[in-house]
Amino acid sequence: MFGVRFCFSRAVVVVCLMFAASCSATYQNHGYVPSEKDLAELVVGVDNRATVDDVIGPPSASGVLSEGDYYYIRSRIRTFGAFKPEVVERQVLAISFDQGDRIANIERFGLEDGNIVPLTRRVTDSSVVGNNLLRQLLANIGNLNPGDLFN
Repeated sequence: MFGVRFCFSRAVVVVCLMFAASCSATYQNHGYVPSEKDLAELVVGVDNRATVDDVIGPPSASGVLSEGDYYYIRSRIRTFGAFKPEVVERQVLAISFDQGDRIANIERFGLEDGNIVPLTRRVTDSSVVGNNLLRQLLANIGNLNPGDLFN
């Protein structure tokens, strides 16, 4: 009797611990931002794009053109149970270049510096939404050109 009660209480404790562990937050890190030590090796107005590539590496995102500015982005995302993932930290390092391809400015931005930008998508409406198959077939009768059939 005592052994069964002990096993049951031990099982309850194990289930409670597993439940508590499954509800803990998990973190995912995405991207890369160079450290301050690496950035200290770059000199604004002196170093160029090739030096940046050698010292800290090319970025995963750059400006629109091939000669655009460099952007290094790192995000930390927290996932907690079944809730929607939340970005808890974001750093953006922007290195801009002048006309001579030398470093013009190095700026660092955080999540608190940004604004929420709602993303929208454009969807082309289909012209056949309200039409059934018979209406679509009958609508095409006037569009038939017999000369196109024999060419």
